[in-house]
Amino acid sequence: MKRVEFTNTVLRDGHQSLAATRMRTEQMLPALADLDALGFYQLESWGGATIDSCLRYLGENPFERISALKKGAPKTPHGMLLRGQNIVQYTSFPDDVVEAFIRCTANRGMDVLRIFDALNDPRNLETSIRATLAAGKQARGEICYTISPVHTVEAFVEFGEDLVDLGCQSVSIKDMAGLITPKVAHDLVSALKKRVSVPIILHSHDTAGLAASSYLAAIEAGVDVVETSIVPFANGTSQPDTLRMMALLEGHPRCPDYDRERLARLRAHFEQVYAELKAFTSPANERVDVDILTYQVPGGMLSNFRNQLKEQGMAERYDEVLKEMPVVRAALGYIPLVTPTSQIVGTQAMLNVKFGRWKMISQPAQDVVLGKYGQTPGPVDKELLALVEKQTGKKAVTVRPADLLEPGLPALRDKLKEKGLPEDDETAVLFAMFPVETEKILRGEKPAAPAAPERTGVRPKKYVMQIEGKKHNVEVEEVA
Repeated sequence: MKRVEFTNTVLRDGHQSLAATRMRTEQMLPALADLDALGFYQLESWGGATIDSCLRYLGENPFERISALKKGAPKTPHGMLLRGQNIVQYTSFPDDVVEAFIRCTANRGMDVLRIFDALNDPRNLETSIRATLAAGKQARGEICYTISPVHTVEAFVEFGEDLVDLGCQSVSIKDMAGLITPKVAHDLVSALKKRVSVPIILHSHDTAGLAASSYLAAIEAGVDVVETSIVPFANGTSQPDTLRMMALLEGHPRCPDYDRERLARLRAHFEQVYAELKAFTSPANERVDVDILTYQVPGGMLSNFRNQLKEQGMAERYDEVLKEMPVVRAALGYIPLVTPTSQIVGTQAMLNVKFGRWKMISQPAQDVVLGKYGQTPGPVDKELLALVEKQTGKKAVTVRPADLLEPGLPALRDKLKEKGLPEDDETAVLFAMFPVETEKILRGEKPAAPAAPERTGVRPKKYVMQIEGKKHNVEVEEVA
């Protein structure tokens, strides 16, 4: 039986999950030779929150990070996480902007694009997959795993078939909240292996302590690849540690044989980096949190809610908000909880508790109801749909959301020209997503050193909502 392979996530998800995405490129460079020599299936090194973090906090050009990492580890394929039509932001972008971003990413040397959509709507993945293939790169389709009455093994398998039909050369089960159990992992991998002929990958987080055992079950079922990290950027809200997984597979015919001496050397290096990032780490991220099995909220978000509710004068209503989240999620068609939908559900649950159920509906929640994020997995509550249509004067859309967007590059280039900034594609796509941060870095302004967030492992995002004539600061967090 062929040995299972590991993708290593320490350069992206490892520090996004455990150190607020604050690892700098210079802290990665000394590890690249050993990472490259180990022969991992892939190195996940970019995407998710790293692009935002480079611009907002680290004063780095994120595209230059790709070049540096690829130069330092040229043999192993590098992968990135892409939110489909959202690229690496919270909103959808026109097709031409998505295509330009992928061309730039490919030109810099990225090999594999992990492409997902928060709703598992294939229409939101079409452009990204097509552009990735046109650039001669690998398209890896992601199935966002969650639990609900409409999310069955069969439904996930059918979506996996859709991904292959769209051109994906591999399919990954993306368990962003660490919810998948060993039995489900075994059944889902077995079913996918029977129905599609591409490699199957399992990506999970050990937030609830399930990931390592679910990896074992998936390996028994024939999964081709599982994703691991390296301590101290492993376990907890991150992926299981590489050496830990090898120990769990000791004596198994599919156990891989990665060089333990190199792994020990990498651990020593990353322990030093972890110490350097201590302002952004927390024991709360490192331990098993079984609350996630009840509320299905991705790693770190529960604690962040405590801070958010405190700011709103609602600290004593924490339990009420948690209990309201499943109600909101069901009404919104059982959307998976991953960026940006986890933020939408959490914020709306808070508003329901504070003002009364559906008395104040956030703009993003309205957009989900009206189909602007795509087709929800289950039907939206009929009464809620009628209420939103009445309040907004708009009818729900049934077309691919991006079809409603005008091309974006010409206007972006005009804005850049007005500001006296470069008008190339790299600048345009970064400006489209992060205009303020991109302009600052292009003008040589260094970001101010931010205070460490109380709850780390996720990147807080603050915005202001106008509710009943008063401004309210709302903080959400990014989980990918």
